Amino acid sequence: MHDREQDVLVGSGVIVPKQHRATTFDLTPFEWHDTYTLLHEAKVFLEETYGPDGYTLGWNVGTASNQTVPHAHLHVIPRYTAGPHAGKGLRHWLKRPE
Repeated sequence: MHDREQDVLVGSGVIVPKQHRATTFDLTPFEWHDTYTLLHEAKVFLEETYGPDGYTLGWNVGTASNQTVPHAHLHVIPRYTAGPHAGKGLRHWLKRPE
């Protein structure tokens, strides 16, 4: 059993197309379909392996969104009710004064 309090990103990963694409907006319809398929396969794996209580999914596009290397990739982050950031999704971080 892993320590969810210490391992905030346990089970996290990214889905990256084989063909280089600078941004999500450059993905082809086939790549969108493949990303969808892989996302659902990843969910099955994560459910069986870690049993998360939820997920945060995200794309960073452009340097203003913290994309430091121009390539499309989907972040898949399992979330846990007992985790240190439970209940603190994207809206929480967007509402912070800083």
